[in-house]
Amino acid sequence: MEPAVPRVSRSRIGFGAFILLAACPVLAADGAVAVRAVPTVSTIVIGFSGGFVRHDNLNHGPVKLAQRIQKGVASGTYVEVFENRHRKAAYKTILRLLDRDHDGVLTNEEKAQARIILFGHSWGGSAVVLLARELDRVGIPVLLTVQVDSVEKPWQRDGVIPENVAAAANFYQPHGLLHGRSEIRAADASRTQILGNYRFDYSEAPVKCEGSSWFDRKITPSHMQSQCDPHLWGHVESLVRQRIEPEPGVVAAIPQP
Repeated sequence: MEPAVPRVSRSRIGFGAFILLAACPVLAADGAVAVRAVPTVSTIVIGFSGGFVRHDNLNHGPVKLAQRIQKGVASGTYVEVFENRHRKAAYKTILRLLDRDHDGVLTNEEKAQARIILFGHSWGGSAVVLLARELDRVGIPVLLTVQVDSVEKPWQRDGVIPENVAAAANFYQPHGLLHGRSEIRAADASRTQILGNYRFDYSEAPVKCEGSSWFDRKITPSHMQSQCDPHLWGHVESLVRQRIEPEPGVVAAIPQP
């Protein structure tokens, strides 16, 4: 039986006001937006939007989460959202940020210091696993991967988490034409902790999504709701924040049945 997730009260966050107060983002030609550019990076947080959603769509769950994470994070935290088709650009960005001496070559020490967190929705969830796998090939560790209603493309495999990932979580809903993978597993269970496969059901407790298209509302309503559900993304945010600034002796909270 899949673990259930308790629902909590919801609140609206004024993202527009925050954006006006925040430092201007660095726009990239490759379809990504950097929430903050920092000279010395301690933690890299990369998000992927789902489907054909733009990286700067503030109605989209991963983009909202990136904006919230930006509030109050420690100096040295780099947050960036990519469209899922720009996974290679995300990979190059990570390599550039890890190259502390800017010599174009990553040493074993630079790789070992990597603190990387990846999250994404739909095709973006699948992009998370593919990017983690690419980092594994070059010996770069990943702290956490989070997939939300992850949908793989025909040539992709998003169900097996590579051994360079320390912890992974999967959130999904089971209904409709598009629905996420119900289970992920570790390639090496001795090296990767699967935090859980958490099921959400919007058939009895629907969520209103602002800015959604007719297609999303009528054809893929449950999949759409998984990307705007504040309760679900609140859990994702908790997992991410607790790995950005872990307290001594405290492990990340796992949603309980």
